[in-house]
Amino acid sequence: MRLVRLLLAATFLLFGGIAPAQQVRLDRGSIAEIVGTLKPGQFVWAPELAPKGLMLLVVNLATQRAVLFRNGVPVAASTVSTGRKGYETPTGVFTVLQKHVEHYSRTYDNAPMPYMQRLTWKGVALHAGQLPGYPASHGCIRLPLPFAKLLYRVTNLGMTVVITDRATTPRVAPTPDLVLAGRTAAPNLDRFDWHPDSSPAGPVSIIVSAADRRAVVLRNGIEIGVAPVTVAGPITGTWAYALESVQGGQQRWVRLQLTGNGRNEPVAREEWQRFQAPDAFRKAIAGIVQPGTTVIVTADSLEGGSRGTALTVIEDEASAR
Repeated sequence: MRLVRLLLAATFLLFGGIAPAQQVRLDRGSIAEIVGTLKPGQFVWAPELAPKGLMLLVVNLATQRAVLFRNGVPVAASTVSTGRKGYETPTGVFTVLQKHVEHYSRTYDNAPMPYMQRLTWKGVALHAGQLPGYPASHGCIRLPLPFAKLLYRVTNLGMTVVITDRATTPRVAPTPDLVLAGRTAAPNLDRFDWHPDSSPAGPVSIIVSAADRRAVVLRNGIEIGVAPVTVAGPITGTWAYALESVQGGQQRWVRLQLTGNGRNEPVAREEWQRFQAPDAFRKAIAGIVQPGTTVIVTADSLEGGSRGTALTVIEDEASAR
């Protein structure tokens, strides 16, 4: 039976399922300049731009592109094909929950999903597949086969993946107003939950929800802390920060361009003043961040069961189907 499956997968890969892939050379521009010109099946791979550090993958539904950042630097980009109408790929902040080189869909006729990296236990994953130039999947994110293989080799469980549906992510000027998102009571900025021993090591991501007015801290994809956080000024869509370096005790953060179009911008100290959180929580965070740590800020809710673009950052494998 395993031999039959392997033969079916090989036939799918070689003849039927995946459009021809092509790696684009970086000598004709930077990744920021190339990403918008990629044609279906094309990708660029340049890990030498940032050889070490933690990674963040951003999938843009509007542009049908994925950009891989390492230590805040774009090191790869690819065309993708996401969920078609009726099977839309959810937006939000996810982590890689599971990896299989050889995987088959339980829902869709045992269809092969090579180099699968699961984002939810309910049918959303990264994997190699056909790229017709438009959304065509049942919710998964299809990648060119060579890119899926390269990506699989460098990622780890717990890596953060941001899925957004905006062609651009607008900058927001600081204002004195707090984002209430329909809530009337201010959160208690003296209390928070912190249990770093739940996951002693691994990549760190901090997701701040303006709708919930709280932050969730993930290490290796496992929640190690939750705290109340308020953000001054309106928030539209999703944006991300990455810790680029630490020198002499000074942290250098950059704001990531989620489309990959443009240079990352250094984060001024004044921008962090928009975030209000317990002082003890800030000190706890300072003790675990390292180059590559990401901070994701979103207008959406992290609450499971919410409609629309709700974000589920922790899921139960028992609910997989």
